[in-house]
Amino acid sequence: MSVVEQYARAHIVTDGDRVAEDTAVPVVLRYDPEQPRSVRVGLPDRREWTFSRTLLEQGLRAPAGTGEVRVWPCGRVQTVVEFHSAHDVSVVQFESKTLLRFLRRTYMATAQQPVPR
Repeated sequence: MSVVEQYARAHIVTDGDRVAEDTAVPVVLRYDPEQPRSVRVGLPDRREWTFSRTLLEQGLRAPAGTGEVRVWPCGRVQTVVEFHSAHDVSVVQFESKTLLRFLRRTYMATAQQPVPR
């Protein structure tokens, strides 16, 4: 089983360093089958966040999560992932289809059924 790594473009708004909403930045989505319950999101020039793959999946359909990571659908085609640290909050807006494609690849990597549509 190999690591799944997918590059995506996302819109980021951070309390400490606001980025223009029309500027998409590169984000790395990672999944390691050795840690099958977790996914990682690497933000540019920021730390990498590790959280539950189930949280990401649930957040595509309805608001999910408490604490450091929260995920919710935003309209019909976007999903928001919010990361809280001691210093700031990063709000990252993805196209939902990008996250769904990533989740499908993670399930294929572990020989499980793909995420339903």
